Amino acid sequence: MSQDNIHVHILKCHEHAVVPKRGSDFSAGSDLHSVLDYVIEPKSRCLISTGLKMKFPCNVYGRIAPRSGIALKNGIDVMAGVIDPDYTGEIKVLLYNSSDIKFEVQRGDRIAQIIFESFKYPSFHEVSEISETERSSGGFGSTGLNYII
Repeated sequence: MSQDNIHVHILKCHEHAVVPKRGSDFSAGSDLHSVLDYVIEPKSRCLISTGLKMKFPCNVYGRIAPRSGIALKNGIDVMAGVIDPDYTGEIKVLLYNSSDIKFEVQRGDRIAQIIFESFKYPSFHEVSEISETERSSGGFGSTGLNYII
């Protein structure tokens, strides 16, 4: 099976930084690790340092995604998960603790994963009208599920 590789340059900018790696050959994401200890209070967010800088192709962005284990067991989610290809500062992960219990992060813990995705740059064209589709403006719940808003 052929895989297209995205070449990512990594710079460790902290002595405890860990180069991301995938958990298995077919994992989409590569684990990101914390370089410091943190406590995330209940219903709070915390910006976690990875100690890494990255450079990747201009038609690729890095998406920071939650790790399923700490999401399920501890209610930890990722916020603000897009890294643009022209950002070359330290990668930091914004974690949110949705639980009622504080969450402790230890140096070296896997805190999130990064998934690299290709994209195309849009060209926006203002028009005077948009033709209707069968769905039209049907949004939340319009395809069979009803949500209480």
